[in-house]
Amino acid sequence: MTPHDTDTSSAALDELREEALAWGRRPRARGALYVTEHMVRAMRAYGWTIIVGALGQPVLYLLGLAVGLAALIQAPIEDGGQQVPYLVFVAPALLMTSAIAVASEEFTYPVMAGFKWRRYFYGFSASPLSPGQIATGVVAGAAARMMVTVVLSFVFIALFFAVLQPDALVVGTAWLAVPIGLLAGLSFGVPLLAYAASIVDDKGQFALVQRFVFMPMFLFSGTFYPLTNLPIGLQWIGWISPLWHATELGRVVTYGKESDAAMIAVHLAYLLLLTIGGLVLGRRLFAKRLAA
Repeated sequence: MTPHDTDTSSAALDELREEALAWGRRPRARGALYVTEHMVRAMRAYGWTIIVGALGQPVLYLLGLAVGLAALIQAPIEDGGQQVPYLVFVAPALLMTSAIAVASEEFTYPVMAGFKWRRYFYGFSASPLSPGQIATGVVAGAAARMMVTVVLSFVFIALFFAVLQPDALVVGTAWLAVPIGLLAGLSFGVPLLAYAASIVDDKGQFALVQRFVFMPMFLFSGTFYPLTNLPIGLQWIGWISPLWHATELGRVVTYGKESDAAMIAVHLAYLLLLTIGGLVLGRRLFAKRLAA
């Protein structure tokens, strides 16, 4: 082999090495997107369930309330000094609840499956993806499903009120209920992701979360009546509940509930704190779990 051939072989190897490194850098740079794509593709297996669930919940609740409870409650609800029809009062809370319900599904058993049953998180980790990217991708995938649910719920609520309550929505700001709903789902779901990542064996922990966290939050967060109607000993449930904070914001943008700027900032800050804090903790727990 001549020196020229040696130089040519070295150049070819260097070129192959650079190409391999380039392929390795791509998932490092866009790893969270690849995980998100995987999560979304996996949801196609139950896509119709997502659509039916996203439409079924607001349909059943609003129609049930329209012909049931709202028919009995003829007087408007007094909310912060305003008089609003009962259905108008309840609708934003139902939209926020729909996002949180999705979060309670996507951030529990699927996370457990990724670590214990199907173990696909370990497959992701064997590639150039980092644990933080895996956690972020899981959050983004669940957020995509939440967005579908919130948008469909909002469209149905808007059409419902267009027929029964033509003046119910503040048209210029009502669409903001969609990003608020997404933030509501993330503020509940991302801390739940961190909790799920810490569980080694399933001993019914997620069932306990549904019964003793989700249900009390749903019932005692001003969903069906103003929070101030509760005894002071129970109002704290709403104060620490992301559902109450999101619902209050939803009522501000949908029917113009009076609220000062400071309180709006408190609601937003609380939801963002839960989301960001949960993501930071979740990424650390993913790294610890995948390194074990």
